[in-house]
Amino acid sequence: MKKSVVALLVVAIGAYAGWQNRVNLLVWGLPLVTRITRPVGPTIPVVWPSGPATASKPPAERPPNIVFILADDMGFNDISLYNGGAADGSLKTPHIDAIARRGVLFEDGYAANAVCAPSRASIMTGRYSTRFGFEFTPFMNIGTTIFTWMDELDPPPIPVFIDQARARQLPPFQDLGMPASEITIAEVLKPQGYYTAHIGKWHLGYLKGMRPEDQGFDDSLNMAGTLYLPVDDPDVVNARQESEGIDRMVWATARYAAQFNGGDDFEPGGYLTDYYTDEAIKVIEANRNRPFFLYLAHWGIHNPLQASREDYDAFPGIENHALRVYAGMIRALDRSVGRIVKALEDNGLGDNTLIVFTSDNGGAGYIGLPDINKPFRGWKLDHFEGGIHVPFMAQWPARIPQGSVVSDPVHHFDLFQTFAAAAGARVPGDRKLDGVDLLPFVRGEVDGVPHRTLFWREGYQQTVLDDGWKLIRSDQPDKPVGTGQRRWLFNLRADPTEQNNLAAQLPGKVAALEALLAAHNAGQAEPMWPSVVQTPQLIDKPGGVPYEEGDEYIYWPN
Repeated sequence: MKKSVVALLVVAIGAYAGWQNRVNLLVWGLPLVTRITRPVGPTIPVVWPSGPATASKPPAERPPNIVFILADDMGFNDISLYNGGAADGSLKTPHIDAIARRGVLFEDGYAANAVCAPSRASIMTGRYSTRFGFEFTPFMNIGTTIFTWMDELDPPPIPVFIDQARARQLPPFQDLGMPASEITIAEVLKPQGYYTAHIGKWHLGYLKGMRPEDQGFDDSLNMAGTLYLPVDDPDVVNARQESEGIDRMVWATARYAAQFNGGDDFEPGGYLTDYYTDEAIKVIEANRNRPFFLYLAHWGIHNPLQASREDYDAFPGIENHALRVYAGMIRALDRSVGRIVKALEDNGLGDNTLIVFTSDNGGAGYIGLPDINKPFRGWKLDHFEGGIHVPFMAQWPARIPQGSVVSDPVHHFDLFQTFAAAAGARVPGDRKLDGVDLLPFVRGEVDGVPHRTLFWREGYQQTVLDDGWKLIRSDQPDKPVGTGQRRWLFNLRADPTEQNNLAAQLPGKVAALEALLAAHNAGQAEPMWPSVVQTPQLIDKPGGVPYEEGDEYIYWPN
């Protein structure tokens, strides 16, 4: 039903001449179709299962509780501990900062990918997602038509390449996800007696077998819409980027909806970040007498940019409206972390709970804010440090010395091994795991570094980091602009912000790193679905700023 209605809408809109008519009609029509095909009911209470009324052992004698808080699209500069305060220095994140101060700060923390879904797949499995073909973010085949329309009014100097033939072969969006055969960290923890709960974004498939509750989670409060509050709610402040196609489409397809264990969609109870936090606290309180794994996958601070009016009003000195909304969103996320920590302490669980906070990738350029990844170049979608060098910290007062610092590279997939080791769980022995247990490195119990070499791959955008040397390779489209082959080589120890491309000066180093990439690629699977769109990303400019001759860019294949 839904597929046929959407197809009819696209055909009807496509009949109109002119890009502006078609896009405006689409922005108007998609929400209408969604309301018809996927109605959202009123708010309903979520009933979380309760653990034992009394504990068989005190918290200190049980396996640790594990709380994993994952932000979405959080830039490195959004955390005040790293750079002294985001939003022009107006915003501090004291609760997030306190996790690192009470535990360990990972100064060189890397996302598994520069885009959300593959990163989440690596986190859940402890593996490069390319080992099982999860190479590209799930993409709706209607999206290629939309990209084409958006490219017709004023073609940019760097064109978008779209493979319509491949797009027509894409499986339905809901079919694109992580294979059910993959073993998640939730599945590993359950035999140890853990109650497992997921709250928020999943993005790893929604068919039977791929859903959170099919992948080891006892219960899942899943994000079924991308609005933080209804657009016309009196308590919300919105900021749209009309010049950015991605932002326009996010607004056009956004709904205010949640779903519990695959049931009917319903409206969340309040501003989304606060609502998820309220429900996470209920999980903590209901399960205080048994070990639990809580995966709190916040939508914040992904666009659409929406802040609660209270959080927006907290920054009267910020003149840039979008930046002020963004600051309010970060304030809500920081408040969430503080409330989670307090709930653990109030329930006597503070000392024996391992809390990890990180982001799925770096901040997005298409929201139009220039400094969110400062001091790094690049954005979400590219492999420059701005896209993959993310906030990363943990606390576990019973086991992690306060004020610890790890300066060597660590990676998202290390969390699988770290959580499993902390719980005393048996990891699967029939598959290649790429992560390591980070706690021995935090406590100085082992020599060496967690990783000498790390890889990132998304189509022809491929990157290797080896002993401080980083090569970004992009065999990107070469017509009608560009050379078709681009290489960026950086010595991150001497040049951590990637200012000096040494590729032309050091061809031998490029060749050596290319050989490492080739060996790595030989062990990866073919993508489960093809790349259908290749879009240019300016490396040093945010969205909304025009391309000028000489600007560096890289293509994102998806």
